[in-house]
Amino acid sequence: MPRGDAPLLIYDGDCAFCRYCVHYARAATDGTVAFQPYQAVAGDYPGISEAQFRAAVQLIQPELPPLAGAAATFRTLELGGHTRIPARLYRLLPPFAVVSEWGYRLVAKNRGAALRVSRWLFGEPLCPTTVTSTTWLFLRLLAVVYLAAFGSFTWQAAGLIGEQGILPAREFLAAVGGSYGFERYPLLPTLLWLDASTGSILAVGLAGCGLSLLLVVDRYTRLVLPCLYLLYLSLLHVAQRFMAYQWDILLLECGFLAMLLDWRPHLGIWLYRWLLFRFLLLSGLVKLWSGDPVWRDFSALKYHFETQPLPNVVAWYADQLPDWALRAGVACVFVVELVVPFLVLLPRRPRRLAAILIALFQLSIILSGSYNFFNLLTLCLCLLLLDDRYLERYLPQWLIRRANRQRRCHPAAGGIAYPAVACYLLLSALLLGASLHWFRPVGVAGRLVYWSSPWHIANSYGLFAVMTTERREILLEGSRDGRQWRSYELPYKPGDPGRAPGWATPLQPRLDWQLWFAAMQSPAENRWIQGLVAGLLKGEPPILRLFTRNPFPENPPRYLRASLYRYRFTTYEERRETGNWWHREYLGEYWPVTAWRLPLERDTAP
Repeated sequence: MPRGDAPLLIYDGDCAFCRYCVHYARAATDGTVAFQPYQAVAGDYPGISEAQFRAAVQLIQPELPPLAGAAATFRTLELGGHTRIPARLYRLLPPFAVVSEWGYRLVAKNRGAALRVSRWLFGEPLCPTTVTSTTWLFLRLLAVVYLAAFGSFTWQAAGLIGEQGILPAREFLAAVGGSYGFERYPLLPTLLWLDASTGSILAVGLAGCGLSLLLVVDRYTRLVLPCLYLLYLSLLHVAQRFMAYQWDILLLECGFLAMLLDWRPHLGIWLYRWLLFRFLLLSGLVKLWSGDPVWRDFSALKYHFETQPLPNVVAWYADQLPDWALRAGVACVFVVELVVPFLVLLPRRPRRLAAILIALFQLSIILSGSYNFFNLLTLCLCLLLLDDRYLERYLPQWLIRRANRQRRCHPAAGGIAYPAVACYLLLSALLLGASLHWFRPVGVAGRLVYWSSPWHIANSYGLFAVMTTERREILLEGSRDGRQWRSYELPYKPGDPGRAPGWATPLQPRLDWQLWFAAMQSPAENRWIQGLVAGLLKGEPPILRLFTRNPFPENPPRYLRASLYRYRFTTYEERRETGNWWHREYLGEYWPVTAWRLPLERDTAP
């Protein structure tokens, strides 16, 4: 209950919109302000006329002049400790005060319409937003995504960037150090400068897995979050081509914001919404800006299901859908990526609609393709469009109680969080402006973007700007005599036409993915394949473990080559006749026949 000398907000008790707003203010101020309709207390304040009471709320403060309108509203919320920013802006910026009072009068003259709009935007009743359960659950799910990312990469790391891998991290860091000197540290921030051996790389990955589990069970969260961010950043910078993907930098940006979310939940949750807005909007705009005709004529899904990097069995069935359904699917993509992002920045009910639409979109992608943890991470971001009032309807009580065991915010949290928030907003705004072609960061802004980019705290995004219309696949083949060739098989990449497409989510088979990109480029643009060929010829165990079928289990082949094929999904009739999921056509040599004569000598076969 309010104290006897508490400030008093007087409102129009006959106005439904006023009662609607006062319900919110009572909860937001939590007893620090009293509320009364003017019909009950007008006689106690003869200096304020009935017309003034009906025109605007009045705030009576002991030993201070009364406040009315927007000034009274902002001061009431400030007194309750709910938000101080509008009241401070009102006092410090006269233009803000003028605009605020104009807006207040406009709403006051149209209270019926304002009530209808408010109910549609915020729901009934109007209550302060709480995000305790939402943020707690998000951090636990983020931990699961971290676990999938660290675990998946650690399993492959020795074969990809270990000392016997395709692109050894130790050699890469030595080359960078020789070229850049001390500047290498800010340009390539990684803990593996200390030691980039296979053991150290695996130690970083396993540490990431262990810390992810600690975050899942909500232990040492404020210590674990920055460690997870630094460990994943360390792996990203030494993985070279194998971690040059948008989901990796998205995870780092989410990891950075998670530290702020734990310190300042309400502020952090809006930063995440800003990230989701940028991510979706840019993904839609790049499709329009690219000028790709298959996006322009709504035929992109005619090609997508069979040409995506790692299709699954559902993709085969989706590819058989009629043309009208595939075109409707493209229209849905544009709606989700160009219209729905703006709902993300609106109040509670439009945000809830955005969460549902984005979640359905991401689930459809998960069902029809393998994009590792990417879509799972986006689903986690959808969770932050909701608040406790909605989410707790579906959560068990034990989880709600666990989430509400909140840590107290440290007094220094603001000093830590606010400069980081300002830096993040500036960087993200600069990158968004550059992506929208509004300006190009130059001078101080350009240097800020340049020196911050290795940390990936804010990034530019844009997915599938140009749709691939033909699927090409590289098949690696070995031979002992140069005449009989046998194929290596990767676990998820198309190979044998009769093998059903696999399901990789939430794992990231990075060699499978990288070969998909290589098939669309020339061998000169993918010299890393030389390391793969050499490793297979030497029979390097870490590289062989990346394959699901090694046709030379006892001794490595003498010769190795890479052939290029065109793949497409079979039709219902073709699959009924042959039992194959794929039809393939030989296009020619991709990598020349390479022979291994002596343990440390390579050349090309005649």
